[in-house]
Amino acid sequence: MLATSTVEQKRLFISKNTESQKKSKFGQFFTPARTATFLTNLFPDARGNCRLLDAGAGIGSLSAAFLERWENQKGFEFEQVDMDAFEIDDTLHIHLVQTLEKYKLNENFTLNVRGDDFIHAAVASLCGSLFSAPLPKYTHAILNPPYKKINSHSAHRLALRSVGIETVNLYSAFVALAVALAAPRGQIVAIIPRSFCNGPYYRPFRDFILEHSAIRHIHLFGSRNKTFSDDGVLQENIIIRLERDGLQDNVTVTTSADDSFADLTTHEHPFERIVLPEDSERFIHIPTSVEKNALELSPAIRYSLNDLGIKISTGPVVDFRLKEHLRDMPETGSVPLLYPAHFSGSDVTWPIEGMKKPNAIMRNAATEKWLYPNGFYCVLRRFSSKEEKRRIVASVVEPNVFGETALLGFENHLNLFHENKQSLPKALAHGLTTYLNTSAVDENFRRFNGHTQVNATDLRLMKYPSRAALIKLGDWAIQQAELTQAMIDTKLETLDA
Repeated sequence: MLATSTVEQKRLFISKNTESQKKSKFGQFFTPARTATFLTNLFPDARGNCRLLDAGAGIGSLSAAFLERWENQKGFEFEQVDMDAFEIDDTLHIHLVQTLEKYKLNENFTLNVRGDDFIHAAVASLCGSLFSAPLPKYTHAILNPPYKKINSHSAHRLALRSVGIETVNLYSAFVALAVALAAPRGQIVAIIPRSFCNGPYYRPFRDFILEHSAIRHIHLFGSRNKTFSDDGVLQENIIIRLERDGLQDNVTVTTSADDSFADLTTHEHPFERIVLPEDSERFIHIPTSVEKNALELSPAIRYSLNDLGIKISTGPVVDFRLKEHLRDMPETGSVPLLYPAHFSGSDVTWPIEGMKKPNAIMRNAATEKWLYPNGFYCVLRRFSSKEEKRRIVASVVEPNVFGETALLGFENHLNLFHENKQSLPKALAHGLTTYLNTSAVDENFRRFNGHTQVNATDLRLMKYPSRAALIKLGDWAIQQAELTQAMIDTKLETLDA
């Protein structure tokens, strides 16, 4: 543990004294010692020869934890360890070598520190380039890859495309390349943002890893801001173990509140709960208990929005593009403009004096096409705050709140359920809102969505009760003097198929 604690002291010092601009440039945040040890312990026991890859090695925190397990003979009985450590920031090489030099005393360990670009080196090797030495087939890869978007026309994007990898971020590129470079049954353990689990942009990446590897283990942190708290990183991260060419079986899911892992819980789930068989988008769900919730148990919840004749759209009014037409308060010729701030739970308050955002938008030739008829709608905020209890918060737009106005504007930070740009029947709007506000829907949504963002695409792919069942639920909700969470959760269990 001495080496690891020394590395931790170094990590804290360098992190504190590195400008945020440089961190952003490289997209790299060093792994805390406890997290590094946890990642290392996810590898199954192994023997023989180890060919280890650490891409984006930083100061060597992950490598040190891996080699410490080998040196202490805790399930690693390797006769030889040959390691490639890629780190493009050459100012870190001295720290990386210092971290790993103690292991070089072992004649069965070799270290190759590489300062070249991992993506280009990996692609060159996979393509069989004559101008670069081929990389080995790695038996083990341990990664805390950089987090940074890849421009669609960049050299990285074109290089990745040449080996069949289509992705939008460095972290997913590093993981895909590690899988591509792995030996059969090679093990890849990585701590990465959870954003790849859903959404259309990461669909090709999901396809790639599911085609070439099996998911063995996923670890989920309860708090989104504790993993790299020293660096102020608020991105929700998970730890994942993949096995190259593995036969997909059950997946182990562990959870902990933070990186102390003090309250670690472990469950095993059939793969069908991780990637739903009927899901063409192949979203990766992360259940936190073995019990099925009401959505999984109910035969009534099996319809798509298409089946219901309902559409969902992002609010079309992008305020900075229509700035000259916005008004702080309603005036002659204007119509209501609705922001998330106008909705609190099931209540709609409009207008709000002194609000930082405008309350109205002028109705004219430039704005008309962005407006909806006044009527009943179900709306959701597109963004939640970092640690908010609920990700999905739905509200009903009631037309009588806005008087005699004929049209409404919905700002871009709202998602809007409608019928071909027309309002919904009153009972249907209330029923859909009530359904979306159940605990089961929120919990189910969180299984595949690790963002603060609630995308229309994600909502479109969810399952819903039938139109008739939603109308019946809406009629019930309208009749209640007050709706509590317990009431709507109980009511969900009685829905008719």
